[in-house]
Amino acid sequence: MKRIPLDPWIAARIGGPERLLQRDALQAWQLARLRETVTIARDKSRWYRRHLQNAPVEPRSLDDLTAFPFSSADDIRQEPMQLLCVSQDQINRVVTLETSGTTGSPKRLYFTRDDQELTIDFFNVGMSTFTDPGDRVLILLPCQTPGSVGDLLATALLRLGAIPIKHGVVSDPAVVVEILQSERVDVVVGIPVQLLAMARCQREPAPRLKSVLFATDYASDAIRQLVQKTWHCEAYDHYGMTEMGLGGGVECDARYGYHLREADMLFEVIDPATGVAAPDGDYGEVVFTTLTRRGMPLIRYRTGDISRFIPGQCPCGSCLKRLDRITHRINGVVVLTGQLAQSRVGDSDTQITMARLDEAVFSVAGVIDYSASMSRPGNLDHLQLDAQVSSSNFKQGAEKVRESLTVAVQSVLRSNQNSAAPVPCSIEVQVIPFIAPLRRPAKRAIVDQRLAREFDQFPG
Repeated sequence: MKRIPLDPWIAARIGGPERLLQRDALQAWQLARLRETVTIARDKSRWYRRHLQNAPVEPRSLDDLTAFPFSSADDIRQEPMQLLCVSQDQINRVVTLETSGTTGSPKRLYFTRDDQELTIDFFNVGMSTFTDPGDRVLILLPCQTPGSVGDLLATALLRLGAIPIKHGVVSDPAVVVEILQSERVDVVVGIPVQLLAMARCQREPAPRLKSVLFATDYASDAIRQLVQKTWHCEAYDHYGMTEMGLGGGVECDARYGYHLREADMLFEVIDPATGVAAPDGDYGEVVFTTLTRRGMPLIRYRTGDISRFIPGQCPCGSCLKRLDRITHRINGVVVLTGQLAQSRVGDSDTQITMARLDEAVFSVAGVIDYSASMSRPGNLDHLQLDAQVSSSNFKQGAEKVRESLTVAVQSVLRSNQNSAAPVPCSIEVQVIPFIAPLRRPAKRAIVDQRLAREFDQFPG
């Protein structure tokens, strides 16, 4: 098994010996860059001068980072311009992340040309894990706008010697399936649910792809297995968010955790309730600090994502930290309150997330997409599941699909309880045939109609 290409890339950046990345050399680089970031933030940003007034003047070690306060999405929403550390004419790209609620202010992220170059470099090296010069790569991400994720990826692929095919997000999966054949595609980069829809629409004989990269959202095992089986390929996963500059980590050939972009960011996993560092192997909230970004540096930014550091060295031999797949977002947990209206959250309550539903729902043959919502019309929680299924599966037996989905959802609701116990809420499943176009890409979540909640939409 080859070592992930991030290792020699980072070793070269930090001036290490030959192509072998050493952990102590990386940590020395991180500390130097952290000191630079703190100094620049204090000197150039009024918000950071105020925010860091009780923090150490300079971190003496990486452990000193815990003495610095956290930053959050609310800070970006409320005072985005105050976080800038360069003049506005140096900003090359502004990304606005809207919210789905009626009262939430958008988040605006600012990037210089150099900030975007760092992302292109990461995309270039990360893609080389499973892409070779000459490969034809279909990009199914937003790519029309200069500086968008797909546009930066296309630039990175050109530098790799690959051939980018910029398509954009999938509207009609059947049309894109035809493109796989007509363009002789080797590698596909796209959104997991959209790739699932394409796999469901694929007719035999299916093309043999070299690899697929999931990006922007959680990819369930059910989706990964179907994609690999349909196109006879290996599927990899990428972790990133706009606040990170779009790239955070990528899987190696072992496909057991994201190798992190540690030359550009310092990652932590904390107990979300106390803010204390979680031991390796324990789940907590992912926090990161940018080390090389100059437009809008972020110090101890709380992502809201729940994951863990995987203990031990990766089978590929890399010394980079590995982050496990994201299990859910903190604000994406829906708690079933039980049959009694006066019941409260406790050990017997069941928590469900979109990721857990994905594993169950997408294992049912023919399901292309679904939405889920939770309400409480009386004394019992009520889960509504609206599923779109392929036309062939719908014609063959919509009722059978509905029954299979009901059983699948029941298994999720019972997972924290005795298997013989009653399901702690009522379930209603509706099945309709899929008709293009697919829904606009968005951060997928269970809509909790019992509470007022907001979820960030995927940036276009």
